[in-house]
Amino acid sequence: MILSIIVAIGKNNEMGKNGDLLCHLPADLKHFKEITSGHTVVMGRKTFDSLPNGALPKRKNIVISRNPELKIENATVYPSLDYALIKLLDEDEVFIIGGAQIFKQILFDTDKLYLTKIHAEFPDADAFFPPVDYSQWRETGRETFPADEKNPYSFSFIELERI
Repeated sequence: MILSIIVAIGKNNEMGKNGDLLCHLPADLKHFKEITSGHTVVMGRKTFDSLPNGALPKRKNIVISRNPELKIENATVYPSLDYALIKLLDEDEVFIIGGAQIFKQILFDTDKLYLTKIHAEFPDADAFFPPVDYSQWRETGRETFPADEKNPYSFSFIELERI
C-alpha cells in the first residue's frame, strides 16, 4: 500500500479555521477529487463532520473515532488510525485527508505528499499541518497557477515522494 497525504496549506502550514478550509479554491477541490476518486480516504471524525454533503462519492470513506457507537452512512468507522491501516493493507493507495491530529500521527509513515501550497498567509487559522523536513522528500511534480476570477489566491500543486 502507498500511504499518501493530500492537503492544502498556506505559507505557514495553515490548514483551516473554525472547522473549515482556509479559503475556497475550486481548482484545488477539482484536483482533490481527481486524485482521490476511486481510492480510499481516511479522516478524523471532525474532518468528516466538516464535509458539506457527508461521505465523499466514488471513494471508500474511513472515519477514525473513539466513539464505538458512531455509525455513519456510506462510511466505515474504525477506533484508531493504526487499526484502519491494518484493515487497508490490500489497497493500492490510501489517502489521509485530515485533520491535524491524524496528520501528526501519520506524517512519518507517509510515502507521498500531495500538497496544494496556497501562496498566502492566514493569520486567523486555528489548524496547522505538522512541520515537514523537506530533506526527506523528493519533489516529483509541481504546477503553479496565478489567482484568477474563481481562485482568489495563487497556488501550487506539489507532489513529493519520501526518499
